[in-house]
Amino acid sequence: MTAEDQTPALLRRLPADRTLVMGVLNVTPDSFSDGGLHASVPAAIEHGRALLAAGADIVDVGGESTRPGAAFVTEEQEQERILPVIEQLLAEGAVLSVDTRHTATARAALALGDVIVNDVSGLNHEPDMPALIAATGAPYILMHNRGTPTTMDALADYGDVVEDVIAELIEVRQRFYDAGVAPEQLILDPGLGFAKAGEQNWELLRGLDRLTPLGHPVLVAASRKRFLGTLLQGQPGHTHDDGASPSPTQRDAATAAVSALSAHYGAWAVRVHDVPPTADAVRAAAAWRGKETV
Repeated sequence: MTAEDQTPALLRRLPADRTLVMGVLNVTPDSFSDGGLHASVPAAIEHGRALLAAGADIVDVGGESTRPGAAFVTEEQEQERILPVIEQLLAEGAVLSVDTRHTATARAALALGDVIVNDVSGLNHEPDMPALIAATGAPYILMHNRGTPTTMDALADYGDVVEDVIAELIEVRQRFYDAGVAPEQLILDPGLGFAKAGEQNWELLRGLDRLTPLGHPVLVAASRKRFLGTLLQGQPGHTHDDGASPSPTQRDAATAAVSALSAHYGAWAVRVHDVPPTADAVRAAAAWRGKETV
């Protein structure tokens, strides 16, 4: 069987001439950036449609916040939030990923149709997740992470953060290979902000060209994260009397800049909350590299 034959059909539906844009759809009351804005099923469906209309290639639907310190939700709560949204958007032809750490939720989403499984649990993935991905042939985003939302901030201790992240991604990748997952099913995510502190995130971005030789598409998910707030804190246009970091929405221009640079360095996709500036950014990057006619 050729590599093309093993590439999931869902991935072959997506544009291949530029970096893709994944729009974030948080069906949660407590996500760090937009928790509560789209917490009801009707509001989430409408926002999913808006993301697609704005230029998102993929909509990433999540029902559990994974910000540092976030409280756990049950699988039942998570599924109650997201499955009706997934079902409706799939019926409208959207390409979706399901942002979940739980095999049961991934299985329930896949029962509704073809979706990408976006699992942020990293080294601590649920033990039956590899078997599910092997059995279904679904695309799987393997993200680097250590610990849980309540412990990961204390685990950002690395020698060389790029080398350590690569080594740990390879370790987890092998578990999926051992379960029968094809290499073409896997997408890698360095896990910016997950068990990473400040400058470590920039080191990972500067090392993006060391991830792509692993032979998998690479997803960059920098949108509105703390390290961008730290970069902008106190800068013109971002000065606050109390010295506070810029709000998440005030980080969108920096996010678009990271998206453009990630596209330049070969990212398969970028995951963002504010789609229009990043959709423009990745197209500009593609044109600059001669990959898209303007």
